[in-house]
Amino acid sequence: MIKTRFAPSPTGYLHVGGARTALFSWLFSKKMGGAFVLRIEDTDRERSTEESVQAILDGMQWLKLDYDEGPYYQTQRFDRYTSAIQQLIDQGDAYYCSCTKQRLELLRESQMSTKQKPRYDGNCRALGLKPVAGSELVVRFKNPQHGEVIFSDHVKGRVSVNNNELDDLIIARSDGTPTYNLTVVVDDMEMQITHVVRGDDHVNNTPRQINILKALGAECPEYAHLPMILGDDGKRLSKRQGAVGIMQYYEDGYLPEAMLNYLVRLGWSHGDQEIFDTAEMIEHFSLDNINKSAASFNTAKLNWINQQYMIAAPIDQIVDLVKQRLDKIGTVYELETDIDSIVELYRQRVSTINQLSDSILYCFEDFGEYDEKAAKKALRPVALEPLQCLQNEFSQLNEWKSPAIHQIIESIIERLGLNMAKVGQPLRVAVTGGSFSPPIDNTVEIIGKAKTLTRIARAISYISDK
Repeated sequence: MIKTRFAPSPTGYLHVGGARTALFSWLFSKKMGGAFVLRIEDTDRERSTEESVQAILDGMQWLKLDYDEGPYYQTQRFDRYTSAIQQLIDQGDAYYCSCTKQRLELLRESQMSTKQKPRYDGNCRALGLKPVAGSELVVRFKNPQHGEVIFSDHVKGRVSVNNNELDDLIIARSDGTPTYNLTVVVDDMEMQITHVVRGDDHVNNTPRQINILKALGAECPEYAHLPMILGDDGKRLSKRQGAVGIMQYYEDGYLPEAMLNYLVRLGWSHGDQEIFDTAEMIEHFSLDNINKSAASFNTAKLNWINQQYMIAAPIDQIVDLVKQRLDKIGTVYELETDIDSIVELYRQRVSTINQLSDSILYCFEDFGEYDEKAAKKALRPVALEPLQCLQNEFSQLNEWKSPAIHQIIESIIERLGLNMAKVGQPLRVAVTGGSFSPPIDNTVEIIGKAKTLTRIARAISYISDK
């Protein structure tokens, strides 16, 4: 059975790169009818935190990346790692090393001064050291000194590394705790992982891990090393360009379906198709179709995809999210308020739930001040007469519906010999505080008669005072 895993270290939040790795692993297991494992690699006790673990679990849940097994925690599996280390020692595939930090530093300096690749020189390889009370010995894997490691990567193709380029890496620290390259091998072996999908920053570890797997008598999984994600500027992702925890996108008002759609297109494609539902992702996904070159994070593209999902989603879903946002920021609205109509007017004009919520605040509460540029352009002395006419005729309107509102606006335009911009825009700024809204008759209907008249009066005073 096909089995993949996502194995983050809880030393920070689940970022875009990690979320994409999780998605690709999840998609492949679903496509192949296999299983998907979540494993928390928390052996770095100094940097691992419960907060980071929870952020990973929250991110997986928000993205709906359900796992068939786990979460497994490496800190709960130390007995298995200890057993594997002892097995390697007993087989003669690992040995104790007493080299001090000072010796290793001097060795490194000497190698670099002669332009050699810094690597352990095997000083303790044949000494047959044994641990005694008070000794601080590490355990090193006895890497083969001849031959080469060859594996076929689903993204990079054939990879070949000579064993003489690999040194004897540490698999257990002096306090007995295992290192990454040992724990990941034991876990992949015992959890029967068939396909390892991970970032290409791990590609240098793969030959080492393959050698350890062989020494333990295990079958090697297949590998797919994903190229890194760059910012629009071609540099490593910064916080400004997506290198934030994935739950920040939840906080910022993105839909999880849109986030998944955006992530799957970061380095993978199916023809020219841009919008994929989850079933389509699973149907078309292939590890062999992952691009070899780095992907670029593009916030504008993410916003466009999110907007498409906001437009296509059931109105009830978007209204519920908007209400959650309004509640969170403390906006009070009447329960009978027709928020559905307001959202329907706006959701094709914004990119996120937060933008939508912020754009309609004027429907529920008075704004503190006008947008400076909008007021300077629209609330000028020439706007006084149109606003006064609107105030007078609106106050006499009994049926507060957009057709009747539109008729009044058109009659004032005709009577004063003006165009729509000279009447509609001062009215828009007066009732919304800014220059952006859906059609002004719809906007005024939603705001309601009382608030509209109060805000027109306020605008008249604002112009008169100036």
